[in-house]
Amino acid sequence: MIELKPLFQIQAEVAEPQVGSGAPYGDRRFIPVTGGTFEGDRLRGKLLAGGSDSQLMRADGVADLDVRVTLQTGDGAVIYMKGLGLRHGPPEIMRRLAAGEAVDPGAYYFRESALFEAPAGPYEWLNRILALGTGRRDPAMVILDVFEVL
Repeated sequence: MIELKPLFQIQAEVAEPQVGSGAPYGDRRFIPVTGGTFEGDRLRGKLLAGGSDSQLMRADGVADLDVRVTLQTGDGAVIYMKGLGLRHGPPEIMRRLAAGEAVDPGAYYFRESALFEAPAGPYEWLNRILALGTGRRDPAMVILDVFEVL
């Protein structure tokens, strides 16, 4: 049986997407992460600038997500997080999201898996877990609630 334990919430600040259209597998969107925060019971800190959300916009309307970000805890540890996910919904909802409008996160599907690379010490337990997240895209940021899979 799978159980989930809350790990943290990420609030990622992002820049405007860089869009490449007409590629053979679909349109590509590269979205720079410019900062943000993460907070949970066991760890908290800031999301460092320099990460990215690289998306493949598939012909079936699904955004295939490939996220690479760096977390820095309050005590200075640097943790790498990589995530793979999917976001999709009715065409009108996805059009509104792309236009930067506020949309009820229950109106679309946004899920992500995550793995971590943490240094030896108090956060090395992250190297041995799989996490799952459910997200939403707000006009100014991406918010992801992340859960440890037990």
